[in-house]
This record gives sequence, C-alpha cells and structure tokens, in this order.
Amino acid sequence: MNTLQILLIALLLDFIIGDPDKIWKKIPHPAVLMGKLIYWFDHNYNFGSALKLKGILTITCISLIAFLVGQLVHSLPDYGVIELLITTILLAHNSLIKHVKDVYTGLGKSLREGRNAVACIVGRQTKDLDESNVSRAAVESAAENFSDAVVAPIFWYLALGLPGLLVYKMTNTADSMIGYKSEKYLLFGYGAAKFDDFLNWVPARICGTLMCVAYFSKADFSVMHNDAKLHASPNAGWPEAAMASILNVALAGPRIYHNKMTDDKFINSSGRHDMNKTDIIYAIKVLNRSWFILLIMISSIVFYQLVF
Repeated sequence: MNTLQILLIALLLDFIIGDPDKIWKKIPHPAVLMGKLIYWFDHNYNFGSALKLKGILTITCISLIAFLVGQLVHSLPDYGVIELLITTILLAHNSLIKHVKDVYTGLGKSLREGRNAVACIVGRQTKDLDESNVSRAAVESAAENFSDAVVAPIFWYLALGLPGLLVYKMTNTADSMIGYKSEKYLLFGYGAAKFDDFLNWVPARICGTLMCVAYFSKADFSVMHNDAKLHASPNAGWPEAAMASILNVALAGPRIYHNKMTDDKFINSSGRHDMNKTDIIYAIKVLNRSWFILLIMISSIVFYQLVF
C-alpha cells in the first residue's frame, strides 16, 4: 500500500472505530508512551540553569526519536499493515467528535456536568462558566482540535510519511504538556511551543480554508482572513474564525487562565454572543462536513492512481 491508500483506509477506520477504550486498558496508547518520554525529559532536565537550551535539546531529541521510529516501522516488510494501524490510531476525528459531544450531553443534564465535560478539552478555568461560555469553549476546542487532531496529522503524513506524522504528534503532545507560559515551563517549554507553532502554521490555514470550502462561502473566508490574527495563537485563529463565521457566533474573547482574566478580542465580534448547547451540535456538523470533503479529495486521488 502506498501513502495515500494507507491514509484513506486509516481515515475510514478512525471514523468507524475510533479509539476503542478496551484496547487501551490493556496496552498503552502511543500518545501515552510519548507522554512518558516527555515526562522523563521534563523530570530530569527542567531545573537549574540554561532551561531554554535544555528545552530546545529536549524537543530536538524526542523529535529525532519519533522520526527514527517512523522510519523503522515504515521499512518493515509487512505491506504497510503496522503503519496503517499507527496512522489510524493517531488520527483522532472520531475521538474529537466524542469529546465535544460529551459537552453537549453534559449540558443536557446540568450546567455542572457541562463544565466537567468541557474541562477535559480546554485549558481555561471552567468552574464559573455559564452555559453560553461552556458552549463557546466547546465550539472553539472543536475548531482548533480539528486542525491539531485531523488536518495537521494528515498534512505531515502526506509530506513526510509516518516519520512526519510521529514527529508532529510527539511535538503536539509536548506542547500540551510543557508548552505553557507558566513559571515552570516558560523557558523549558519554549522550544516545544515554538516548534508546535511552526508545524501547525500551514495546516491551521488549510483547516480554516477547508471549512469555508465545505460551505462554499466567500464571506466566511473573508471573516477568517480578517479575524484570524485577533486570536492570541498564531494558528488557532484560522479554524476558529472560519467556525465563528459559519455558525455566525463570536468566539475567543476574554477568558480565565491560572486565575487571571485575559484581554483577548472576540473573533467575528458581530456574530451572536449568547451561545447555547445547540451550537455544539452545529459545530460537530461543520467538522463532519469538512472531514467528508477531505475524504472525497483523498479518495479521488487514490481512484485516479488505481485507474490511470
């Protein structure tokens, strides 16, 4: 199987099967193994002097390990079966939809359940959020993570094969663990955060464009192009601005991190500010529609290869 064929099958398997919890109760998930490796570097090197240099060397080492593992697996004479399994596991559309839908289900039970569910997928403080802000957080997470969990892995798999995919997932995991602007990680996590920004630069813009294309909307593209830069992140603003325009809601804006209120601006500020759990379902529809466009594009190329 070639790269595109593996990717197409992996996309379908992820969509249908997702991440079976029963398996990961018996064996560690690849992301868990990545996390343990990152923790080892954090535990052994995140102290003393030259923390920024140590952090840069850490992201360099773990990326090199990921690349070499990818090369090793790719070279196995197994007709790409193990590569297919790893690729399927590291594509997380099904898992993303499930976690976002959990917020909708939680809000259907109580505000507290909704807060608990959204706390699993966002970094901001959620204990005092009302339904509107819980829904906003879920929709923002849906948009940003569609880029991180689906579009970016696909991009780097197509660009550099399994080594590229593993380097991306390792870096993204490192950013989620040590890429914070806190006292502990401001210097040590600098390298991971910047490398993650670099790896997501192109995919984030592709992701936002893909959403606009899925809805055949020039107006959505215009809002995305104009408002993406309002986001605190150099990348997250692109899919979030596209999502905001498609749903006609205002996303981002002030939120609380580490007991401090940010002064972030709203994206698509003319959109509806008062959100509710129904917006979460609409956001899921945007993700599924965009995913389907991706599937059609990749299927068309594979079909062309097989026929011609």
